[in-house]
Amino acid sequence: MNTDFIEALHEIETQKGISKDILIEAIEAALISSYKRNFNTAQNVRVDINRQTGLIKVYARKTVADEVLDPRLEISLDAAREINPNYQLDDIVEIEVTPKDFGRIAAQTAKQVVTQRIREAERGLIYNAFIEKEEDIVTGIVQRQDTRNIYVDLGKVEAVLPLNELMPTDKFKHGDRIKAYITKVENTTKGPQIFLSRTHPGLLKRLFELEVPEIFQGVVEIRSVAREAGFRSKIAVYSRDAEVDAVGSCVGPKGVRVQAIVTELKGEKIDIVRWSENVEEYVANALSPSKVLEVNVFESEKMSRVIVPDYQLSLAIGIKGQNARLAAKLTGWKIDIKSETQAEQEFGREKTFTEEMPQDSASFD
Repeated sequence: MNTDFIEALHEIETQKGISKDILIEAIEAALISSYKRNFNTAQNVRVDINRQTGLIKVYARKTVADEVLDPRLEISLDAAREINPNYQLDDIVEIEVTPKDFGRIAAQTAKQVVTQRIREAERGLIYNAFIEKEEDIVTGIVQRQDTRNIYVDLGKVEAVLPLNELMPTDKFKHGDRIKAYITKVENTTKGPQIFLSRTHPGLLKRLFELEVPEIFQGVVEIRSVAREAGFRSKIAVYSRDAEVDAVGSCVGPKGVRVQAIVTELKGEKIDIVRWSENVEEYVANALSPSKVLEVNVFESEKMSRVIVPDYQLSLAIGIKGQNARLAAKLTGWKIDIKSETQAEQEFGREKTFTEEMPQDSASFD
């Protein structure tokens, strides 16, 4: 090997981001094995590659001993001091033993090592790049599909999107652009494996972060997300700044921000509600778009009883209980919904025709 070899390593370092020194160290280690294998020796050796010229030298490493039992591994004190009078017992003496035809073996070994290290390094770089994106959104191109997965090209790697992680409304074909949420990144023997989802609540959260500057800046905070992918979602938001309307920020001018998310999620309905540390208010907000007359909280059971106008009962419960179910997920409280008439019959509550509880929410589809 020569200076051209060193220049080639430098080019690899520039283009692939793999340190030249790391490559040389790997080649040196591989050459030790090659030397022992090709020259049938068990002696300890060190291979040194000159970083400037590419010149390779092999050194036998021997321990200075009082009595030499194995000449391959040991050298007498007298012999060592012929090389350098400063050697003492137990010192390591290095003697050059570079074979004449070692260059050919070195070239073959170097090629194998560099190829392998480039592959490993590229895998490592890809893994490091995507492990930082775990629980984040990526955009890719649909490549192919089998009976279990859709395979998505993310540029440097192909990610796996299991079919059971698709929304019911998702229909993708080869070449389609797709946004998905990274649920897991694994470093396997075959390289990094990235797993995606379109149903994870985190996808909705990240989409809002992309569309709403106030969330990205930390002024508005997403406190909770409840999602039944492809059908309906609820998101609870809170503003750290009293002058910033959390719900309004998420909705955007003329609803443009939330509408972009609805479009990305193929028409999934989204209820944006204001989070509150007051449980009664929070539960009432979470039942959007229904109106709420009263909320009674039972702390010991972490349950709330909600009373709604008779004409709002079906809306509060939702189709197949979806609205109530999502509200319970969002708040973390069990919710028992009663109409005014039911409340009067079961608890003796008198009907009132006062205004509903103030609610702060918005629904979009």
